[in-house]
Amino acid sequence: VQLQASGGGLVQTGGSLRLSCVVSGSTFDDYGIGWFRQAPGKEREGVSCISPGDGITYYVDSVKGRFTISRDNAKNKSTVYLQLNSLQSEDTAVYYCNAALISETYWGQGTLVTVSS
Repeated sequence: VQLQASGGGLVQTGGSLRLSCVVSGSTFDDYGIGWFRQAPGKEREGVSCISPGDGITYYVDSVKGRFTISRDNAKNKSTVYLQLNSLQSEDTAVYYCNAALISETYWGQGTLVTVSS
């Protein structure tokens, strides 16, 4: 399973970005997909995830109401999006997507989000 994350960049406080994670190499529908982030000097933390099938979502408290995760299960898409709104300086981090199925877990390469004041 390969994951390709993109969409990061430099944005001002209050701005928006949309991150994408393209998943290939396996049956996309079977995997739960999550977004994690790691800020400089901090541990990686889970931000949001979406389940396979029914698409149940989860958000860490610090991003609730600002970030939205969604997945496109179309055959030629296999993409999970993370819409980032009302960005704050504390959202600055490298964002990674993750695919998980029982004991399997795979990581993408990360995309940098920098929020400037």
